[in-house]
Amino acid sequence: MTGDLAGDLEGDLEGLGAIVTGSARNIGRATAIALGQAGASVLINARNSRDGAEETAMAVEKAGGKALVHLCDVSDPAQANAMVEAAVAAFRRLDILVNNVGVRRNTTIEQTTDNDWRAVIAGCLDATFYCCRAAVPHMKKNPWGGIVNIGGVGGHAGVALRTHVAAAKAGIAGLTGALAAELAADNITVNCIAPGHIETTRDGALPQHFQDKHPPLGRAGEPSEIAATVKFLCSPGGRYITGQVLHVNGGWYTTIA
Repeated sequence: MTGDLAGDLEGDLEGLGAIVTGSARNIGRATAIALGQAGASVLINARNSRDGAEETAMAVEKAGGKALVHLCDVSDPAQANAMVEAAVAAFRRLDILVNNVGVRRNTTIEQTTDNDWRAVIAGCLDATFYCCRAAVPHMKKNPWGGIVNIGGVGGHAGVALRTHVAAAKAGIAGLTGALAAELAADNITVNCIAPGHIETTRDGALPQHFQDKHPPLGRAGEPSEIAATVKFLCSPGGRYITGQVLHVNGGWYTTIA
């Protein structure tokens, strides 16, 4: 969503501090840039990709925001804590947390090893929990806080070869709802975005469920469209939305409640 919505929200996040995990490329990079364009100071996180993280930081600053690069593995609670403390030390506050980092693998259940299972759960669900736990005490000091967790359609629609990913993403949706209820009194909103087929740089082939079924809108989504949704949820206009899973997938998966 690269047009009017992005422009309409410029400056809405002026002076706020944000963290975007897994922001060296793709959705994470686009999200960091969108938040920077809206005036936020953004911590750019990656585990190993310093070059990618530095490129994101430069793009954030070009968009008008401030950026800090912090490499760490957020599936380790001590490293997640240190990352949050680094953001608070640099920005003097933390208002926004976007949990974008994730691990995705394609294996049948017979092929899924204990290590595969633990790596995916740790890289998706555990990392989201550790970052939220570290960030919440700082967010409570502010008039408002916003957490956006990046889930996936695999946590809602049955997809083959991704039992570990589906379990982790469904767990993120559950964590989102519980945390939204718990933090509402502190004016901290918590939401989950479940992207569909997004045009990204991938490690490996397009997942089979996206090869087998195409979005009714007839195209893959763009990282900027997920980023615009994150930015809306964190803007003044989106702050009455909490505890929700927003499916941004071109109609690939629909739910009517």
